[in-house]
Order: sequence, then C-alpha cells, then structure tokens
Amino acid sequence: MLTQIEADRLIEIEKIRVDDKCYSYPALGGKLSIPLISTDGKENFFLDIHKARINLLRGTYQTRARQVIPLIRLDFGGAPHTNPDGEDIPCPHLHIYREGFGDKWAIAAPLSIFMHLDNYIYNFR
Repeated sequence: MLTQIEADRLIEIEKIRVDDKCYSYPALGGKLSIPLISTDGKENFFLDIHKARINLLRGTYQTRARQVIPLIRLDFGGAPHTNPDGEDIPCPHLHIYREGFGDKWAIAAPLSIFMHLDNYIYNFR
C-alpha cells in the first residue's frame, strides 16, 4: 500500500519507455505490458494494455508502480463501475489510486481528454 502523497508523486512523475522495442497492439483477448522508468531512473512502472475477447470497443489501459500497485486505469467500452459508496460510474471511467482503497474508486473519464475512445489505436499513441 502507498500513502496518498506517495501515489500522487508516482502518478505525476514523467515516465519513459525502458527500451526502443516495437510493440504490437494486443489482439482480441490479448494483453501487453510495456516497462517504463521515471526520467530520473529511480522508479519502475508498467503500462498495461488489455483488449477484450468479444467486444471490439472494450479495453483497459493501466499504469502500475512497484510491480503490482495500479496507479491509474482507464476502462472503456464496458459496464458501469460501482464505487465503495454504492455510486455507479458509467463507462468510460477512470480509476485513480486512493489510499486505503487502491483502485476501487472511479470517476467518469474526462471526455475532453479521452475523446477518441472508439478508436483504441489513436489512444495508444
């Protein structure tokens, strides 16, 4: 578990790819994890990309820290998410790490940022 201050710092850190390897966007039901590192070289991260098996428009982009801690996750093309307080958040939604809850809380994805969710290749750039 992270404190909220640690999580916020890890979210804000600029991240770059570890290498110049070319990656292929995952096929239906596929997963991809791209290793990232902070620009100061002190923190390791992963960018995870998951593609649904049946629904072509459903997927997840996630950034993890310290191997297993999800910091931010964008879910699109799927079902609504129910927060711990019972509030339903429609898809697309954005999970942001919250101390004591991990990635259990979500907010509606800001469509001004994620305006091309129907074009997953565009969002992958």
